Amino acid sequence: MSRVVSLLLGAALLCGHGAFCRRVVSGQKVCFADFKHPCYKMAYFHELSSRVSFQEARLACESEGGVLLSLENEAEQKLIESMLQNLTKPGTGISDGDFWIGLWRNGEGQTSGACPDLYQWSDGSSSQYRNWYTDEPSCGSEKCVVMYHQPTANPGLGGPYLYQWNDDRCNMKHNYICKYEPEINPTAPVEKTYFTNQPGDTHENVVVTEAGLIPNLIYVVIPTIPLLLLILVAFGTCCFQMLHKSKGRTKTSPHQSTLWISKSTRKESGMEV
Repeated sequence: MSRVVSLLLGAALLCGHGAFCRRVVSGQKVCFADFKHPCYKMAYFHELSSRVSFQEARLACESEGGVLLSLENEAEQKLIESMLQNLTKPGTGISDGDFWIGLWRNGEGQTSGACPDLYQWSDGSSSQYRNWYTDEPSCGSEKCVVMYHQPTANPGLGGPYLYQWNDDRCNMKHNYICKYEPEINPTAPVEKTYFTNQPGDTHENVVVTEAGLIPNLIYVVIPTIPLLLLILVAFGTCCFQMLHKSKGRTKTSPHQSTLWISKSTRKESGMEV
């Protein structure tokens, strides 16, 4: 119960009535100064080509010491919803784009009624909390789960496509959410502590730790490597051809005659009359 209260307090802390509303920024790790509940990171990519598959998202989180998001209860779901609302509020330029969470199924195309029971958390969590959209999961070849985030889409049978879950093919490209253990002693050089000491605000602090910039850049740089190699090879070939031509070319001095004159005198034979 205390954990649920703590998470609800965190949701109110992000942007509650009369509370200090701190912007959640993509690629930053968001922690809470009570050091009791986890830290999170929202990885949102404007460019569709920069979004990642389920496995890539999972590896990106693990490379920073975290895991792909698992959700323990409705309170934690509401906390994540608050963070996403804060991340995508008007004026940020962030719009549609679902987020991978750590729920997946290791089955081969089950379509029976038992399929929903086959989903498990990639971090080993035993949580049975689920927040499926209407008629989901559809199973079949869709084995990995996203949290809907399509604010501009027309509502479906289950309402807006916001924050409820949908199973998707694991190779599809989406944003993702990482989850980390509480930061007991955040590293001083990379942290920014924001105090919620505005008038009338009695909540605790929020610690936003800047993290994840380099791993995010990796997904931008890696796709350009083949193009860079192609440019390098073309440049090297061009230089080689120019060097080869310059060696094969001979130059003649304008002051140098091309005629050969013999130094020996030639005797003229006399003519008899």
